[in-house]
Amino acid sequence: MQCPLLYRFRVIDQLPEPPSLVATRGTVVHAVLERLFDLPPGERTAERAVEMVEPEWRRLLAADPELAQLFADDADGSEFAAWLASARDLVEAYFRLEDPNRLQPAERELYVETRLDSGLTLRGYVDRLDVAPTGEIRVVDYKTGKAPNAGFEAKALFQMKFYALVLWRLRGRVPRRLQLMYLGSGEVIRYDPDEADLRATERKLEALWAAIARATQTGEWRANPSRLCDWCHHQALCPAFGGTPPPLPAHAAPPDLEVPSPRSRADEV
Repeated sequence: MQCPLLYRFRVIDQLPEPPSLVATRGTVVHAVLERLFDLPPGERTAERAVEMVEPEWRRLLAADPELAQLFADDADGSEFAAWLASARDLVEAYFRLEDPNRLQPAERELYVETRLDSGLTLRGYVDRLDVAPTGEIRVVDYKTGKAPNAGFEAKALFQMKFYALVLWRLRGRVPRRLQLMYLGSGEVIRYDPDEADLRATERKLEALWAAIARATQTGEWRANPSRLCDWCHHQALCPAFGGTPPPLPAHAAPPDLEVPSPRSRADEV
C-alpha cells in the first residue's frame, strides 16, 4: 500500500536492509512494555520500566550482534547515550497514557493466523490483547512515533482492522475496541469496529492480494515516490531515483499477507 516496488524489494527479492536506530528503539520499547506485565501489580512503575530499557537492549544485541554497527562510529558513547535516553523517554510516556497496575492483559505479542474463505492466509502479531470479564476484546498496539493527523488516521487504523478481522475469524467475536497508543506524542486513537468494517477490510485485503499476484505475474511493480523515500535503503535500485531493479527471482510467487513482525518494527518509521 505504501509502495509496491518497496514491497517487492522486501518480500519478493528479500533484499537485506541495514538496522535502523528508530526501528531498533521501537523493538526495545515494545520489549519493555511486554515484560512490564511480568511484574505483579503495584510494581509496574515508570522507574522499574526505565530500568529495564538497557537490559532489553543488551538482550536484543546478544540475539543480533549486527546491531552493534548502529554505534560503530560513536567513539565517546554520546550517540548511544542519547539514543538510550530517547527510549527511556518513550517508556515514561506510556505511563502518562494508562496505569498498567490496573490491567491484566490476556495476551502479549500474540501471534495470530487465519485463512479466509478465498484461501488467503493472514498473519501477524498483536502487541496486547485485553479481555474483559464479560468477554469484550480490546486490541492494543504501541507506536513509538507521533500520532498521524486526521487525514492519515484511517491509514493507521487499517493495521488494527487487519488484527480485528483475524481475531474475529479466530474467536467468532468482533473486538469491542481498537486502541493505538502513540508514545511519541502522548496520544491515543480509539476505534470501535463493527462487522461491516471488518467485511470491508476483508474485501480490501482480497483486492490487495490480487494486485500483488498480478504484479508478480506481469513483473510490473510500481514505485510510489513520497516523503517516506528518505528512509528507503533501496533508492539505488529504484527507477524514481534513476536506478534499475534486479531481475525477479525465479518462480516468484505472491506470499500470504502479514503485518510487520514486532522483531523488525518496520512500521515505526
